[in-house]
Amino acid sequence: MRLARVSKDGKTGLAAEVDGTTKVVWDDGLADLDTQIATGKLSAAGTAAQAGEAVDDASLTFLPPLSNPPKIICLGLNYRDHAEEAGLGIPDFPVLFGRFASSLIGHDAPIILPKVSEQLDWEAELAVVLSKGGKNIAESAALEHVAAYSVFNDASIRDYQLRSPQWTAGKNFDDTGAFGPWLVTPDEVPAGAAGLKIECRVNGEVMQSSNTGNLIFTVANTIHLLSTFMTLEAGDVIVMGTPGGVGVARDPQIWMKDGDTCEVEIEGIGLLSNPIVAE
Repeated sequence: MRLARVSKDGKTGLAAEVDGTTKVVWDDGLADLDTQIATGKLSAAGTAAQAGEAVDDASLTFLPPLSNPPKIICLGLNYRDHAEEAGLGIPDFPVLFGRFASSLIGHDAPIILPKVSEQLDWEAELAVVLSKGGKNIAESAALEHVAAYSVFNDASIRDYQLRSPQWTAGKNFDDTGAFGPWLVTPDEVPAGAAGLKIECRVNGEVMQSSNTGNLIFTVANTIHLLSTFMTLEAGDVIVMGTPGGVGVARDPQIWMKDGDTCEVEIEGIGLLSNPIVAE
């Protein structure tokens, strides 16, 4: 099942992709995917959306799939080539930081290059949305806690990120956390969304190209490890880290600028595209 939160002409709806056609039910309640996931009703909501009216994607505004997840937990240095290009070594435990919902935007919404920096970088990432939470979740059972997968661009303001050992500032500028457009249920992809091509393109030029099979900490391993020290909740989003090829590690460094278009695509999950607009 492939679901998205959409709007058109002031209405909010839940979209489902059915045999290449987008169907929409215009119902604010159904479109509240935060609530649908928290109450265990995502499948029923999706079934309702699949019976909706056929709509042209070009007429829709795609919103972030979730508007206010309980937690957005991001991994850094979770691909070997990215850890090596950063010169920080291969981590023995996930490098973790938080994003806040206030930074989220949807597909086709502008990523904002802020006035205070020119160092706007791209990061293609797999997002995992939890269907249920728990504490001390066994790795063997961890994938039973996954509601869906999606695409994320963890766009980063590098000079702010590197001003301190904690990356919070550079990872939480408004309008930098691009998310979506689709939530894709686990039955649509391999277990743990492993073995999928992941790519980032800026103005059509490939900047990152890897495979989710190259994750250092897998989806199941990450859910297990996180649950050893925090209680996970339905609706939590885990953003799984980016492969090598980021702009800050290039010589010379490359930054996204006003007028650029950044695309992140994950095989079987979707294409997330965002224009870059100066503040």
